[in-house]
Amino acid sequence: MQHDAIVVGGSFAGLSAAIHIARARRSVCVIDTGLPRNRFADASHGFFGQDGDDPKAMIAKARAQLQRYPTVRTIAGEAVGASAISGGFEIRLANDDVLTATKLVLAFGISDTLPDVPGLAERWGKSVLHCPYCHGFEYAGGRLGVLQTMPLSAHQAQLIADWGPTTFYLNGGEAPDAETTAKLHRRGVVIEPAPVLELRGDNTSLSAILLSDGREIDIDALYLAPRTRLNSPIAEQLGCKLEDGPVGPIIRTDASRLTTVPGVYAAGDAARVPHNATWAAADGVTAGTALHQALVFEPAGT
Repeated sequence: MQHDAIVVGGSFAGLSAAIHIARARRSVCVIDTGLPRNRFADASHGFFGQDGDDPKAMIAKARAQLQRYPTVRTIAGEAVGASAISGGFEIRLANDDVLTATKLVLAFGISDTLPDVPGLAERWGKSVLHCPYCHGFEYAGGRLGVLQTMPLSAHQAQLIADWGPTTFYLNGGEAPDAETTAKLHRRGVVIEPAPVLELRGDNTSLSAILLSDGREIDIDALYLAPRTRLNSPIAEQLGCKLEDGPVGPIIRTDASRLTTVPGVYAAGDAARVPHNATWAAADGVTAGTALHQALVFEPAGT
């Protein structure tokens, strides 16, 4: 079956794109692995009308709403291959099924590469966090920390200080330059140079950081900027140009979320910085409506 559009990824961006394509009465197939980036978090904050809701429940509700449209098909699976063909594109699934469509939306997202610190991974999305706008208010006034992972971390430490007293853990890494150090001090940020050995606390909560010299520092939440990677190679397979973002590669798009390959759109964390659920959904709307208008106004075969 030839679809008007295939959307690779069924989280905030992909479902937002798909529902606008479906509401335009065009056929759309959504392929999703069921592993959204925010699956580690219990709540999504700042999303219009759904502040504090479970992101997994939000996605499930949006998927159910999408499936009410008669031109929609959803597939639980992974897209592993993509190529241009006459009249559009071909997507190959992990089970070797092949789907075709006139146009594509790449919304497969990204994954975080976490530092190898004992006790960190199991607290990710709970008490070890990356975005204060998403998860800062809940720890406001608490004992906060920022773990250095890249030059951007010093900027993050200055920002986090608005939510509470902050310690910048260099983790044995290079100290910031004099100008940056002065800025951190003006923000009241304490700089801790010692390597971090372990995060401690009950279950997924965080109560202390163990340093290499044996000291334990009390803490309620730790922020860090993880390196990221694209969840799929198909953007590169299609020839979409990538850019070096501040924490990892992103797919280059224009204002309509069109990539450098005609007919291929990209939305969500894989195609923007900074990252946020609301921005992902908004980018999905842009991609979905732009794709539909291209189906209407572009010459056949474009």
